[in-house]
Amino acid sequence: MLAATLLLIALLCASVLMKVPYTEMSPGPTYNTLGVQEKTGTPVITITGHESFPASGHLNMTTVQVTGAKYEPSLVNAVVGWLRDDVLVVPHDNVYPKGQSDADAKRQNAEEFALSEDHARTAALNQLGIPMGSELIVQSVTAGAPAEGRLHAGDQIVAVDGAPVADADAVAKAVTRHQPGESAVFTVVPRVKDGAAEPGVRTDIGVPTVKSPDTGSAMVGIRPGLRHTYPFRIDIGLQDVGGPSAGLMFSLGIIDKLTPGDLTAGRFVAGTGTITDEGEVGPIGGIAMKLIAARDAGAEYFLAPAANCAEAAKNTPSGLNLVKVETLDGALKALEQIRSGQTSALPSCAS
Repeated sequence: MLAATLLLIALLCASVLMKVPYTEMSPGPTYNTLGVQEKTGTPVITITGHESFPASGHLNMTTVQVTGAKYEPSLVNAVVGWLRDDVLVVPHDNVYPKGQSDADAKRQNAEEFALSEDHARTAALNQLGIPMGSELIVQSVTAGAPAEGRLHAGDQIVAVDGAPVADADAVAKAVTRHQPGESAVFTVVPRVKDGAAEPGVRTDIGVPTVKSPDTGSAMVGIRPGLRHTYPFRIDIGLQDVGGPSAGLMFSLGIIDKLTPGDLTAGRFVAGTGTITDEGEVGPIGGIAMKLIAARDAGAEYFLAPAANCAEAAKNTPSGLNLVKVETLDGALKALEQIRSGQTSALPSCAS
């Protein structure tokens, strides 16, 4: 008995001290895209240079809190997390790829958030039939590539080595004229935080090239693409939020402010989902935690991406009505049904 007791104590001590490679997720704050920021008192979405309308009710985007890249829970903490309904324990590398630091993750999330804002603006204006222009930008930067830390997602590309460029092919041709190891000079306009179509300050940035493992030619590790420019300012002013999953709710908030009346008729609607320029709603991570966050904030309805429906249906808190959405247009039709009281016809994640 003494030996068994000592062994049990040893195992308990080991479980407390032993670190396991997992990350914990929990419900984060929600933000009403129709409201104001608590810290600053300024609107989450501000329209300047175009008629806008007051909007009531809630169109809340939801978030997930994630433990840091260096955090490793003990075996006991991980087991406790697995047993709780309001904590999601996932493999560390699913959230932080090997070698990624907190700073790297923060930068990546900020860039994804910035691009999601642009997609949200574009999808909203496309839905409303408002014409836009376009410009060449850095769409993404490959982790560990020479461009990382020099160029950033959302930077406008004006020229390479002094020659104007208008599309991704022109950028590729300019870079591959170099021998690997030489530097290409990018003339860029750093991304404007509010995404407005206003001129910025051009700057020249030298980026070393490396040999492409696929073609053997010079590369810097960016993916260029076109971004829409807007005929008026649409400022999205949230701070300390990252990732691409707020796109759908931002688009709905923008449309609500650009059109008379209320999309929600004063109801509390929350949701999540990425958005493309064409208005397609994509899946996100941590849906179970976002459902809890929405329920705790007081939401009655939750707009869930169709691709997340199976998981969401298994984790729906009581009192929260799940609505399946595949497109921005579908989300608007669902809100119309909520306004008119035809909630029995809402698209369901159970179907």
